[in-house]
Amino acid sequence: MIYIEKETEIPLDFDYETLIQTVIRYALDYETCPYETEVNVVLTDNPSICEVNREYRQTDRPTDVLSFPMLEYENPGNFEGLEEMDEYFNPETGELILGDIMISLEKVKEQAAEYGHSQQRELGFLVAHSMLHLFGYDHMEQQDREEMERRQSEILDHLGICR
Repeated sequence: MIYIEKETEIPLDFDYETLIQTVIRYALDYETCPYETEVNVVLTDNPSICEVNREYRQTDRPTDVLSFPMLEYENPGNFEGLEEMDEYFNPETGELILGDIMISLEKVKEQAAEYGHSQQRELGFLVAHSMLHLFGYDHMEQQDREEMERRQSEILDHLGICR
């Protein structure tokens, strides 16, 4: 299940819910996730994401996206053995709880203008990026960053979400 909550009045002139659902579903297929899943997406503004960024990352500035993975993977994208971890599954639905994504719509608009592409492309990129974090990928080391960028590009290219 994909839950989307828009807690800001910042308008988007496209069907952002369908875009978010499409990217999440394809990312799940791309990573061959064998489970029904639960992902929560919160669309917010710069002051709200700044507050969360300050609280969780001790960084007092707005950011474009925050990812809150609920799983610990032995290797990124490796779902083996998770069925033994009851705490990773919603007891009511049986869905694997991947985690939460928080996106600043102000940053979506700012960065789309800055990079010269559409707001759809920027939002799609941020969702794909965040989903990879929910699968255990990161970009702290050069090799990991390159792997994550390759996967992001493959997801977005497959969906036709280009610059």
